[in-house]
Amino acid sequence: MGRFRKSEKKAAPAISTASLPDIVFMLLFFFMISTSFRQTDKLVQVKLPAATENVKLERKDLTSYIYVGSPIPAKQAQFGTDSRIQLNDSYRTVNEIRDFIASERESRAEGERDQMTVAIKSDENVRMGIITDIKQELRRCSALKIMYVARQLEQRN
Repeated sequence: MGRFRKSEKKAAPAISTASLPDIVFMLLFFFMISTSFRQTDKLVQVKLPAATENVKLERKDLTSYIYVGSPIPAKQAQFGTDSRIQLNDSYRTVNEIRDFIASERESRAEGERDQMTVAIKSDENVRMGIITDIKQELRRCSALKIMYVARQLEQRN
């Protein structure tokens, strides 16, 4: 009977990297599709008030947001600590809400303009006078669908 000899140790074959670009692009596309970007930078601090009855909004794409609260710490030296109104990416006054609503309506399709909702994201410590002024200005420009954003009240047992 013959003997088989092991002459040399065979090295492991190199791992093929031909499919590596495909995997990288697949991951890239996955994260690009699944990531949602913030549309506006927050310039005011908002701690939402608690509510017991919350309803989820069906179409967020038809919603325009008005933020009300004290400026972020980086802007407090310039704007103070009093409550401010943020429309898009800048501080505005109550009188400028009408122009904001008009521009938001123009950016929507004609059939969706009557379905537009204005969401007020207000800090829980904001004085009600500012909210009332905003509501009055929204009435003047016929933006009558108003929603108040709140967090769910935690129920304790």
